[in-house]
Amino acid sequence: MVTKAAIVLKDELLSELCGVNDQNLKLFEDLLGVSVFSRGNEIFLETNDESKRTIFKKMITQLEDHVRLGGDTCPDYVRAVYDSINGNRNAEAELIRDKHLVIPKVHARVFPRSFNQALYLQAIESHDMVFSIGPAGTGKTYLAVAYALKEILSRSYRKLILTRPVVEAGENLGFLPGDLEQKISPYLRPLFDAMEAFIPYDMIRELESNRILEIAPLAYMRGRSLAGAFVILDEAQNTTREQMKMFLTRIGEGSKAVITGDITQIDLPSKGNSGLLHALSVLEAIEEIRFITFGEKDVVRNPLVRKIVQAYEKQIQENKK
Repeated sequence: MVTKAAIVLKDELLSELCGVNDQNLKLFEDLLGVSVFSRGNEIFLETNDESKRTIFKKMITQLEDHVRLGGDTCPDYVRAVYDSINGNRNAEAELIRDKHLVIPKVHARVFPRSFNQALYLQAIESHDMVFSIGPAGTGKTYLAVAYALKEILSRSYRKLILTRPVVEAGENLGFLPGDLEQKISPYLRPLFDAMEAFIPYDMIRELESNRILEIAPLAYMRGRSLAGAFVILDEAQNTTREQMKMFLTRIGEGSKAVITGDITQIDLPSKGNSGLLHALSVLEAIEEIRFITFGEKDVVRNPLVRKIVQAYEKQIQENKK
């Protein structure tokens, strides 16, 4: 007769450990080869194999600690924990498990939720210039801003510059009310949103007033030399070839640059003129520059977003036939 082993959890931990649509329960079953289900505030493991019960309890303990630190129990992380308990030397799993960062002063912890996200953080750490290319919701800007804040608040760089091209996506900038600064503000709002995910609004304003933080349109970068700065160029797919070259040649001594973009959402009149597409072909042979490519499996914003990305990718593939 098969017996059930139950682990009692707090309600908030239970939902985190079960995952979206109980995806982690299904993963537990695949990894352990036994039935796993939840009822009330308990998770049940249906097996007489004591070794599997021990592994499961160790996994739950590690995952609970991870959640309490602010981490997310994504499937890749669950696999990483399972591999570590079983002594498997899985380089991908170890990188996901170990590569996280802590933002000083606010003590916010940021964890990668996929192998490519872990590679991304590693690339930013080890390279002075990193390109990240992928669909919406893969954490390109989110992780870049998190890493930049860690560096700025620990005073590794003297300044943080966030910039993006002001390109109209089906609407005319001239029709927006207000002066130039008010017209530009909506285009830069996503960068403020990314900042506010980690630090209070008052701290953002303090950084701005002390000239440590600058958020500005890409056009404002012309003629400057950005030394000792951490620079993030967002929405790079909407730069022209000339703008991309201008930006890349602004990077001065002691600076780090992260360029993010989604080549499926180019809003330029001529998509072939995208500075990001051009840079990928021109710079790929330079060893000091790292390119990280995200796919639909890296979408972490919302399960629905992943399905939307999949649907569009499917249509693109069908149109190529």
